[in-house]
Amino acid sequence: MRVSYLITIIGCIVSSFVSLSLARDSNGEQATEFFRKFPSDNGAGHTNNWAVLVSTSRFWFNYRHMANVLSMYRTVKRLGIPDSQIILMLSDDVACNPRNAFPGTVYNNADRALDLYGENIEVDYRGYDVTVENFLRLLTNRWDDDVPRSKRLLTDERSNIFIYMTGHGGDEFLKFQDAEEIGSFDIADAFGQMWEKRRYNEIFFMIDTCQANTMYTKFYSPNILAVGSSAKDQSSYSHHADSDVGVAVIDRFTYYNLEFLESIDMNSDKTLYDLFASYNSDDIHSHPGFRTDLYPRSLDQVKITEFFGNVQKAQIDQVEDNILELVGKRVLAIADENIEQKDDFEKLPVNDSTEYKYEPKTSINGPVLLQEVSSKWNVWLAVVAVAALVASSSKL
Repeated sequence: MRVSYLITIIGCIVSSFVSLSLARDSNGEQATEFFRKFPSDNGAGHTNNWAVLVSTSRFWFNYRHMANVLSMYRTVKRLGIPDSQIILMLSDDVACNPRNAFPGTVYNNADRALDLYGENIEVDYRGYDVTVENFLRLLTNRWDDDVPRSKRLLTDERSNIFIYMTGHGGDEFLKFQDAEEIGSFDIADAFGQMWEKRRYNEIFFMIDTCQANTMYTKFYSPNILAVGSSAKDQSSYSHHADSDVGVAVIDRFTYYNLEFLESIDMNSDKTLYDLFASYNSDDIHSHPGFRTDLYPRSLDQVKITEFFGNVQKAQIDQVEDNILELVGKRVLAIADENIEQKDDFEKLPVNDSTEYKYEPKTSINGPVLLQEVSSKWNVWLAVVAVAALVASSSKL
């Protein structure tokens, strides 16, 4: 008799772990189905948005590059991405420069209608912290433990990331602060590491610099869309200057992107196809380029707000009011030989899509472990089963 109960105990434990494994697989399928039901309207499958905005220049005569990046910063904030999900890198040597006729301000238009610097700007990397090393560490998350979370790109496999860069560049390189350069291979390999580490869902890479289109030629990781302001051997030009400021205040490519983006809000149905179709080489004075072979979706199906905004949908599940009652209804049915189960469990709704129902069962060899219980309680139920069996065995 003791041998029979020992065999039953082992059977219960094995059955419990098999049931737990099946329940976990079922929960995984339910989670996958949830994200399929709410894919940001069109199948993108992302749940959060991030922006990395980088001005790689310094010095007063590069005023326009700081205005470029601050303009993009204002746009993504206006469309819903919070500061906590924006990484801003710039030299920050313009607003308080002694040459600035309007101290503490940065404008992107000669009419000076909008101060981009304002009071609500959060710079994450400024001055000599804007380096190639820090940019690559930011993308790949290779930091020392003492680097605060506010300076990290805390993305995951559900993150859509908008990366904007502006500065002085050439054929497959971009200068950082006139001191070092980053190459197209460097960015391509960083994106490769990000994909391997599941740090993004999709990336939209935009760059405004001379020969910008050469900076994305080496990309090889999936789900990346890239656009540049100028072809190889072409310059990227400024749009206009402010005579009182004394320098150019914005670049042409960025100016016409902003002109389009200012016409939309966070509920807009405009797509990236609409944005790209708005480009006019005669206005920009160069030939913008696109890299779409790594990107799986049609551009006319991708809303601009999937990268420039932070529109999300959420589903609130029903929560059981009485947890103790829930536990009580999911007790382990322990049946000894010749003992019949008398009570039937009625349907117990757990959430909108799952029902549990107990069907009476008996066992020739001892207790039966119900397979219909949730994975949350499987381990505890197994422990109860083993304890009960050991107790009954000891009485024999």
